[in-house]
Amino acid sequence: MSLVLLAALAMLLGGTLALFFRDGRRASLCGALGALAGAALGLPPALGALRGRSPAPLALDWSLPFGSFIVGLDALSAFFLVVLLTLCALSAVFGAGYLAGHGAHRRLGPVWFFYGALAASMTLVLVARDAVLFLVAWELMSLASYFLVVFDDEKESVRRAGWTYLVATHLGTAFLLFFFLLLARGAGTTNFYALPGAAGPLAGTAFLLALVGFGTKAGLVPLHVWLPEAHPAAPSHVSSVMSAVMIKTGVYGLLRSLLLLGAPPAWWGWTLLGVGAATACYGALSALAQRDLKRLLAYSSVENVGIIVLGIGLGVLGRAGGHPLVAVLGFGGALLHVLNHALFKGLLFMGAGSVLSAVGTRDMEHMGGLLKRMPWTGAAFLVAAAAACGLPPLNGFVGEFLLYSAAFHAAAREGAAWGPLAIAALALAGALALAAFAKAVGIVFLGEPRGERAAAAREAGWTMRAPLLLLAVFCVLSGHWGALVLYASSGALAQLAGLGPASFVLSMQGTLSTLWYVSAGFSLVVLLALLLALLRERLLSGREVGEGLTWDCGYAAPTARMQYTASSFAEPLTTFFGPLLRVRERAHGPEGFFPAAATFETETPGLFRERVYKPLFEAGLRLALKLRWVQHGRIQLYVLYIALTLLALLVWKLG
Repeated sequence: MSLVLLAALAMLLGGTLALFFRDGRRASLCGALGALAGAALGLPPALGALRGRSPAPLALDWSLPFGSFIVGLDALSAFFLVVLLTLCALSAVFGAGYLAGHGAHRRLGPVWFFYGALAASMTLVLVARDAVLFLVAWELMSLASYFLVVFDDEKESVRRAGWTYLVATHLGTAFLLFFFLLLARGAGTTNFYALPGAAGPLAGTAFLLALVGFGTKAGLVPLHVWLPEAHPAAPSHVSSVMSAVMIKTGVYGLLRSLLLLGAPPAWWGWTLLGVGAATACYGALSALAQRDLKRLLAYSSVENVGIIVLGIGLGVLGRAGGHPLVAVLGFGGALLHVLNHALFKGLLFMGAGSVLSAVGTRDMEHMGGLLKRMPWTGAAFLVAAAAACGLPPLNGFVGEFLLYSAAFHAAAREGAAWGPLAIAALALAGALALAAFAKAVGIVFLGEPRGERAAAAREAGWTMRAPLLLLAVFCVLSGHWGALVLYASSGALAQLAGLGPASFVLSMQGTLSTLWYVSAGFSLVVLLALLLALLRERLLSGREVGEGLTWDCGYAAPTARMQYTASSFAEPLTTFFGPLLRVRERAHGPEGFFPAAATFETETPGLFRERVYKPLFEAGLRLALKLRWVQHGRIQLYVLYIALTLLALLVWKLG
């Protein structure tokens, strides 16, 4: 357990040392080395806990107000800790190269300090075993990520994104405060190991509080409004960590709260299934409508969190209905998708960062033809995009395959009505995600450049390229060896499924057998492709091989004006879903006998931000203005307010 705390300390220390250097290169070196040292120290105990060698909990003689400093590492925490340390280390290496161009005009020490603080506080969130300590770490994580989001604070859009994030995260924390108060009130303690759980209406209320509190951090619809604002605003290596790891702390909190509350009733599963399905479909649809590359990826994160929560809902329904195989498949699919999404989304945000460094804009309408100019980045981005679409043999397919299996099994053998609903939601979200990433890859990397910066783009340096390629390899390997990843997660699965040893082992064997068949099929496909490549090489040996122009429909000199734009590519689907997306169009058509250039632009505002939160906050502002008379500036009146409040509390306590 001490090694995990040392890992958090190393990441924080690396960021703190970066504050003392004005030179951006040295500051980046300190921050990246701190993250690498944290991964080197924390991964061995985390992998040991995954194999069942959990260290004893550690209680330090450090009293907190109303709480205590207790940390522990079980299989569930270890699973998320492995994801956290791996992504934080790789993103830090990428960030050292990505921020090199920023060091000339601003100090990088604060960025690395808050990066180290974010990584350390997330580690503490995962190992905290006391409610007060958990909330303190949660708040530190939120504040550190806020300062990273507003890195480019000279831009008004960035300040607005930071403000939205700050408000959303603190509203979520308020719900979590009530959640832990509800649990701790009856037990008289905030120690997780001593909390007795809850039952009846109290458990239902606590579950809803946890769903809102943790769902806000995870980005569940309609609590997701901060996510498409904050992710594009942050530096790309921070976006990578926020999307791949930080929003997963919301998923971790949701799973931890299920363990704290005890056996779940079926309506919790229905609620999670419905919220997950709505989040997955809305996130994928909104991603399709974006022309900002990082905003597209942010909405894709919303979609994938929806898939994870849908899987948790399947697991809860399987557990509540006494279907062990459905429970293992549901929770197993959710856990695998947590890992897989971290790998391919971290890679996608880093790829977007490389593109942004080369082109200088996030607007896809000004990109194109980058695969020829940035072949390493383009190939890695293509692998991650295929994985995000759930295409075999990559890792995104494996988790979704388990979720489909859970829904099919529930519908076919158990006659569960929610099986077809889950299948329909997964299929719709998958189809929309496929369209969104076909647009992203096609518009950004294929065709002809749409601007001078895109035409002059060059491949990123090896500091940025190496993490991309390593994550691409991980995406391939975890897709081929999904059974091994699931076996390594069996400790966390046993915690979540709540099954007896005999039922769990039986269900686990069935699930592993299915995944082994999938892995064998993938291996055969790869082997067949290699054999065909060798056969082609042999047939062409000794013959003259030349290159010719691709058939171009008679256009001998293709230009960017002949290509689809990001808006026109998605236009058929965005028109079909127009009542839901509310796409705004700005067109300036050709005029006169000798027309000049015409323009057509689309913008897709956040539906819930525009239609729900904006009117709500404006009404709150109007109400606050009407209550200005309460604030007179006279101390006597404020003393009277305090006295009346104390009197009311006294009456409530005596009553």
